[in-house]
Amino acid sequence: MKPTDLLILITCCLLTAALTVAGTYLFLVPAVAPSNAAAEGMINPRLEDLRLRTFTSSSPTNFIAAAEGVTPAVVSIRCFGQRTSRVEPNAFVTTTGSGVIIDADGLIATNNHVIEGAERIRVLMEDKREFDAEVIGVDESTDLALLRIRPSGKLPTLTFGNSDSLRVGEWVLAVGNPFSLNSTVTAGIVSAKGRSIDVLEAADRIESFIQSDAAVNPGNSGGALVNTNGELVGINTAILTNSGRHEGFAFAIPGNLASRVLQDLQQFGEVKRARLGVYIQAVNDAQAKRLGLKSATGVLITNLTPNGAALRAGLEVGDVMTALNGVAISSAPEMQEQLSRYRPGQKIRVSYIRNGRKRSATALLRDKANRTKALVSHQEDDLLHQLGFEVRSLTEQEASLFPKSGVYVMSIFRNSPIEATNMNVGFVISEVNGQAIRTLAEFMVLLGKEGELLFKGSYEGYEGDYYYRVE
Repeated sequence: MKPTDLLILITCCLLTAALTVAGTYLFLVPAVAPSNAAAEGMINPRLEDLRLRTFTSSSPTNFIAAAEGVTPAVVSIRCFGQRTSRVEPNAFVTTTGSGVIIDADGLIATNNHVIEGAERIRVLMEDKREFDAEVIGVDESTDLALLRIRPSGKLPTLTFGNSDSLRVGEWVLAVGNPFSLNSTVTAGIVSAKGRSIDVLEAADRIESFIQSDAAVNPGNSGGALVNTNGELVGINTAILTNSGRHEGFAFAIPGNLASRVLQDLQQFGEVKRARLGVYIQAVNDAQAKRLGLKSATGVLITNLTPNGAALRAGLEVGDVMTALNGVAISSAPEMQEQLSRYRPGQKIRVSYIRNGRKRSATALLRDKANRTKALVSHQEDDLLHQLGFEVRSLTEQEASLFPKSGVYVMSIFRNSPIEATNMNVGFVISEVNGQAIRTLAEFMVLLGKEGELLFKGSYEGYEGDYYYRVE
């Protein structure tokens, strides 16, 4: 070998060794050496730095932020009461469950079966504070209950997300208190939607559960099902098991359905449920072929309520309903869930198939007694939905509190023009663009005029007037 070649080889070896040492130093040693005080607070600066580089979670499975934001708003519920049985007459029993704080002033959502029969309800916060709770209202059809506690200050809350946007395979977290283990967080994926498992006993039960494989056990009932953004997309309700413990099948009430029911419980103490007046069943393959359908989809009308909303709208036995207000339905639970989002007096568009031809009709929904008394405006022009809220007339009790009269804001939709004004639910609108309103009809007339909208009104328990402008 020539001397020059040997020199080049030695130079390359030395350069490679130098780069290896430099690379090792850059990857294993912090860019800035910590001071002695800082170094004392670290277990091993070099290993900690390497661990962060190697084991940082990827974004789809990083649940840390969601878990930290959710757990303060999930509470433990302990119920005390007596239960009579042949073995132990008048036995004193204690049951436990979970709840979700949905309002900073102390409103808590939970399951009806958690608090059913309780003589006293005790709520334990994550920060160890305890409160007695009162029942605002319950709904056996969806197994929901609304409680109220009286805190001295504002409480952490969860915001409802859009449960309709959930997709099968999406990550979700279940947060609750299984076996009295407070603030337990488990993860899983959405396994299915629109599940009915015949777990509720009410005659007009509404079962359209979100199924997930997040670990849910006794004590989780009433707790939160959240997405990776920390938004409330369901209330955990039931498990399907042979052993009485978690087997990978957990079911939650969809957040959109729960939000609607809880609003009614807060406003009226009961749910103002709309009725379409139909008896239905799912369509199987044989029926689909007989009815001339391309696939076994939709729900088949098997009977109609006399003088009901569907009959008045022109629907007939044998029609196959495929959508309500543009939302596709393929099973009885899905139709029940969609219908439960509306109130008596509202109109919906029903898409259906008759003799192989697609048709549509507009139905005016009725209540359980087959009445059409409206709680909110009909929204013929979707004006309220475009702005992003629902309103109603004042009750007699509210009218005595607000002598100027007006309309009551029942709900505000997320990412809407009304939400952008920072208006809150419970606002009583007494003026629109400087003109006083006393009825819902007067409000709708002023709302339909072009230009900016300036709302004036007040809140119960707060002095003075508030103004909100919609551009």
